[in-house]
Amino acid sequence: MEKSDITAQLKLLRDQIDDVDSQLVELLAKRRAITSKVGALKSEVGMPIYAPDRERELLALRRQQAADAGLCPELIEDILRRLMRDSYSSQDASGYRCVNPSCRKVVVIGGAGQLGAVFVDLFSRSGYRVEILEHDDWARSNDILAEASLVIVSVPIRLTANIIQQLHQLPKDCVLADITSIKAAPLHEMMRVHSGPVVGLHPMFGPDVAGLIKQTIITCEGRQPEDYQWLLDQFAVWGAKIYPVTAQQHDQAMSMVQVMRHFSTIAYGYHLMTEGAEISQLVDMSSPIYRLELIMVGRLFAQDPILYTDIIFSNRDNIAMMKRFAYRFLELLEDVEMGDKDAFVTMFNQVSDWFGDYAETFLHESKAMLLKANELKKQ
Repeated sequence: MEKSDITAQLKLLRDQIDDVDSQLVELLAKRRAITSKVGALKSEVGMPIYAPDRERELLALRRQQAADAGLCPELIEDILRRLMRDSYSSQDASGYRCVNPSCRKVVVIGGAGQLGAVFVDLFSRSGYRVEILEHDDWARSNDILAEASLVIVSVPIRLTANIIQQLHQLPKDCVLADITSIKAAPLHEMMRVHSGPVVGLHPMFGPDVAGLIKQTIITCEGRQPEDYQWLLDQFAVWGAKIYPVTAQQHDQAMSMVQVMRHFSTIAYGYHLMTEGAEISQLVDMSSPIYRLELIMVGRLFAQDPILYTDIIFSNRDNIAMMKRFAYRFLELLEDVEMGDKDAFVTMFNQVSDWFGDYAETFLHESKAMLLKANELKKQ
C-alpha cells in the first residue's frame, strides 16, 4: 500500500473519530442539562443531591454493559464517576431547599474565616437569614445573637472555649454548635453555658471543598437532639454524610486519624528539608505512589501552620499516643539494624491480618489514585 493511500485512510478514520467525539460532547451537554433539572426537582422537596443506591446501581449496570460490548468496565466506571462529579456540581449550583423555614436567623461566629465562610454560603443559598459575628462585632453581639435559631462557633481551637463562655444569653430554643476538630471540651463548655439544644460537629473536609456532596460531618450529641434534627437534615440535603459518635469516641479516633498522621507528616517534611533533599529530583524519579506521598506532604505545608499547631497541641493526651508511635518506629528500626528479617515479616503479616478485607479494598481503590497521579506526572 502506498504511503499516500495510508495517509488518505488515516484522514478518513480520524474524521470519523472527530465526528464521534463531537457527538459525545453534545451528549454530555444534554446529560448535564438533565441532571440540572434533577437537582432542581430534588431541591423543591428537600431530597439529598447524593443518592448512593442510585449511583451504585448505575455503575453496576454500565460496567456490565461495557463488558458485554467488549470495553473495559474500569474505563467506563472512571468516565461515569467523572460525569457524576460534574452532575453533582450542576445540581449543587441550582440551590437548596430550606429545611427549617421557621428559623429566625443563623449566626456563624468566625463566618469570615475560610471554613466558616463555607457554611455561611450554604445557609445563604438555602434561603436562611445569615449573620456573621467576628472579633470586631462583639460590642453589638447581644443584638446579633438575640434572634438566633442557630449559632455555629467556627474559630481556632485555642479560642473556642473562650468564645463559647461568652454565649450565656442565647435564646432558649437556639441550637448551639461548634465545628472544631476536638469535641469533648467544646461540648462540655456548650452544655455548661447554654440550657437549650447543643450538638458538636466536626466537618471532615477543608475550606477548599466545592460543596458537601459525599463529605462527612461527624456529630456528637449534646442535648435535645430532636430540636437540632433539622440541622442534620439540612446537611443531608446539601449532600453530606452524617456520622454520629460520642465526643470521647471522636477524640480518641482523631488522635490517630488527625494528630498522629499530621505529626508524622510534618516530621517527614522536616526530615526531607534537613537532609537537603532536592524536591524536583524526588518528583522526577518518583513512582506514582511516592508522588502521592509527596503531594500529601507538600499539601500540608501549603496551609496555615497555626491550624495544624492547634490540632496537635489541643490535647496533652495526644503526647502519649505520639510517643507510642515513636517507640514502635524505633522497635521496627531495631529489627532492621539487627538484620532480623523474620521478625519484620512476622510483624508485617500480623498487621496484614489486622487490616483483613480492608487491605484488598484499599489496594483496589488506590489503583485509580495511582493512575491519576501518573497522568499528572506526565503532563
